Amino acid sequence: MPQPSYSQVHVDRPLTTISTAYIQAADAFVSDKCFPPVPVQKQSDLYFVYSKNDFQRSVASVRAPGTESAGGGYSLSTASYSCLPIAVHKDVDEQTRANSDDPLNADRDATIWVSHQMLLRREIDWAGKYFTTGVWSNTDQTGVASDSPGSNEFEQWDRTGSVPVENISARQAAILDATGFLPNCLVVSWSVYRTLKNHAEMLDRIKYNFPGAEPAKVTAQMIASVLDLDRVLVAKSVRNTSLEGNATQSVSAILGKGALLCYCPAGPGLLVPSAGYTFAWTGLLGAGAIGARIKRIPMLHLEADRIEAEMAYDQKVVAADLGVFFDACIG
Repeated sequence: MPQPSYSQVHVDRPLTTISTAYIQAADAFVSDKCFPPVPVQKQSDLYFVYSKNDFQRSVASVRAPGTESAGGGYSLSTASYSCLPIAVHKDVDEQTRANSDDPLNADRDATIWVSHQMLLRREIDWAGKYFTTGVWSNTDQTGVASDSPGSNEFEQWDRTGSVPVENISARQAAILDATGFLPNCLVVSWSVYRTLKNHAEMLDRIKYNFPGAEPAKVTAQMIASVLDLDRVLVAKSVRNTSLEGNATQSVSAILGKGALLCYCPAGPGLLVPSAGYTFAWTGLLGAGAIGARIKRIPMLHLEADRIEAEMAYDQKVVAADLGVFFDACIG
């Protein structure tokens, strides 16, 4: 045996140039991209709601000589929001910090972890608030594995012969006819997006609308153009629903197999309708534009620092008639 041995001349140490962590990128989440955030100074308050019916009704009429013009008006009501703080922390003790090998950085890693926890929680809340059945006043559309779908059903888009463009266009027309606003945004998970971008009907329309476009390079913006939308938002976020320490882990897409078609403006404003708004409590000390803040709290009795993330928001359905949910888009 050669002397010295391999194990004597080299002791394994962690690399300082790489490490791995399943930190999902910010663009995997849609909760901050679909409905505009509304910064608010108070945790709860009211906002005015103008009557849709009074604005859609025309009372103007022909005016005879020497007579008054036709008169009318509109009713007002109020609705409320309440931003509930969501928080999580990780403690970094002095001994762990001092004994950590390069490239570990306990404070940095804790900050990244709690920040990612906030993104996950907000996305999960968003899906539960908007991306499910029974939320919108327009009847939910349900995908079925059938060539002859019934009322308020459609053939699932991963089936040969299905017509997703017609399905979505029909719901756009129905919302436009009822509200005067054309839905301009479609939110889907990656699995549904993959089905749409590879669908024969979609590829055929892209071929004629985007000369030279290659099927492998179909983009969300191309699909939006075919569907007469401003945006197609694709969620790539996933969650683990297993408890810590379980031998078996259960990871799945947060947005599942549905699709949300809705109208949402570029930003909030006076007399601006939107299917939903996210009220963010920015008036909380240290909170940023989306109502989030990171705190470092000395925990003297633990000889540790607590890295805490907090976010206060209310994801609210504002105009239920400006959205429709497609359930079970694929099998």
